[in-house]
Amino acid sequence: MRSLILSSLLFTFALSAPIGGVAILVKNSPITLYEVTQEMKQSGTDTTKSADALIRKKLEQLEAQEKKIIVTSLEVKEEMQRMAKQNNLTVEQFLNAMKSARNLGESDLKAKIEESLRGQKLYNSIAMSKMAQPTPTEEADYYQLHLDEFSHPDSYDVTMYVANSAETLQAKIEDPMRNVPNISTKDEKIPAKNINPQLAQILNKIEVGNFGPVLPNGKDSFMTFYMKDKQNLVTEPLDTVRPQIANIIMGEKRNQVLNDYFTRLRLSADIKVIRLP
Repeated sequence: MRSLILSSLLFTFALSAPIGGVAILVKNSPITLYEVTQEMKQSGTDTTKSADALIRKKLEQLEAQEKKIIVTSLEVKEEMQRMAKQNNLTVEQFLNAMKSARNLGESDLKAKIEESLRGQKLYNSIAMSKMAQPTPTEEADYYQLHLDEFSHPDSYDVTMYVANSAETLQAKIEDPMRNVPNISTKDEKIPAKNINPQLAQILNKIEVGNFGPVLPNGKDSFMTFYMKDKQNLVTEPLDTVRPQIANIIMGEKRNQVLNDYFTRLRLSADIKVIRLP
């Protein structure tokens, strides 16, 4: 009898203990404690939200396997090159920028690009019919509700800080009153019409009295902007930004289709939470 009780207790303990560092099983496919911890660090979310995000990713991976959807390393490489070119950067500069701005190393960035490409292919296989393009009324409604997205200053008064390392600039950002050596500064008034859309987007997001992200400047060094003032707010006309609005609306519709699909899939999936960090 004692032997039977002891065996029962050991069996119960085995079921409750983490299986080789496994946190969650999704259709018997594991998500590890390490993956949850890394997701928490990268996303800045709590345990529950990080676990939810990883369950969604796992469901996407399994669904892609069932539908025989493949994202090749060449597709990931080409997408990375496209993203770098869009930002007027070399691939190396783009990787440095993602590391500085979002703390994403090359392997993490490739994983996120692969995830995005897989999501696009999944959507194409899931959508039962082609979504209709947004109507002029939908575009006008979105424009009125998001005027701030299509407004920008006529010029930006900034102080540009340049250093040979991202860490040096980050030290200055974290303690602006500190005298950090090996940083050069330059006050500039930057006309909005003279800069590319990517830089304009970055400057728009910097609030007056704050620093922006650390960026590579294409000269083997790094830069950041301190926003002193934004002058003469200008709003783009609706007809000028219609293509941009159409892309945003179509993206939202696509995401809604995917979210609905995977919400239903999760309700029917065999998911076991073993232990969270």
